[in-house]
Order: sequence, then C-alpha cells, then structure tokens
Amino acid sequence: MVQLDRIYTKGGDQGKTSLGDGSRVPKTHPRIVAYGTVDELNSQLGVALLGPLPEPFDRWLQTIQNDLFDLGADLCVPPSDEPPSHEPLRVAAAQTGQLEAWIDEANAPLEPLTSFVLPAGTAAAAALHVARTVCRRAEVAVWTLANAESINAEVPRYLNRLSDLLFVLARACNQQAGGDVLWVPGQSRQQAK
Repeated sequence: MVQLDRIYTKGGDQGKTSLGDGSRVPKTHPRIVAYGTVDELNSQLGVALLGPLPEPFDRWLQTIQNDLFDLGADLCVPPSDEPPSHEPLRVAAAQTGQLEAWIDEANAPLEPLTSFVLPAGTAAAAALHVARTVCRRAEVAVWTLANAESINAEVPRYLNRLSDLLFVLARACNQQAGGDVLWVPGQSRQQAK
C-alpha cells in the first residue's frame, strides 16, 4: 500500500536516493537510471493516450502503464539472498505473453513491410514512435544494470516486446490514415541531381 502525505522529503538533496530495500545509492546509479527511464516511457505513453487511438489500443496502453509501475517496482528492489520481509513485486512471464498476443492481433491486418518505416504519420503514430524509442533506451538502461547487478530476467524481455508492440501500434494508426510513411533510401541525393 502506497501512502504519500508529503511530496518532498529533502532526502535526495545530496545526490542520493533510497531503493525499495531501504539502501541508499547515488541518483546516477544504473538502477535509478533504469527505472527512471521506465518512468519517462510511462509518461510518454500518457502523451500517446491523448490519441485519438483506435480501439482497443487505448485500453492496452492503460494496462501497460500499470505494468510499467510493476516493472519500476521490480527494478527498485534488488534481488537478495536474504529472506525478504515482504515478497517484492516482480514482472511475470504472463505480462510479456500478453504483449505478444497484442502484437499478433494488431499486426495481423497490416501489410508486410517493403521498406523501413519513418517515425511519422498521424499524431498518434508519431507519439507511439517516440514511446518506442524511449522504450528501447529503457531496455538499454536495464541491460547496463544487468551487466553490473542481478535483475529479474523478465524485465528486459517485457521491454523488448513492448517496443515491438509500440511499433506495430504506430503502423496500425497510420494504416487507418492511408498507410506507413516509408523510408526512401537516398531520396534527397536523387532530388539534388
């Protein structure tokens, strides 16, 4: 249960913050960077939800926003060999499996790609592409953390699938507006001749 009655604590004024297990680390610690980037991703999904999005994408993104809080909570409590006072929240394979099912559902009506897709098109598609790139950065931050410390292996899998889903959702939004905006290799070189 979360209860916040004061927003500022002054506890971070010296450049350190607390993890979920009570330990204090620098705000530049890879664990803080990882779950901070997940928080940024969640905020970007809030922008994407301004839409308009086709059904059921808005419902899916709201579920994902909640999952990202689970993921942040997972990253906030480092795995330990010590028995925990309470069971930490961990991202589960079923959450990643749900993303895979949504990818398959949203991708089924789309035409196969014949070129790379530019991050453009409708406002909703552009917002989803921004979320996708933030998701990739969050995944990199999680892998940076994983190179130094133990993490739940489901966390980077979830983020990897989520970036795929966001790509497919952006394509689906553009399909309703006439199709993908495709990369034309060397286009400006050809026009300059």
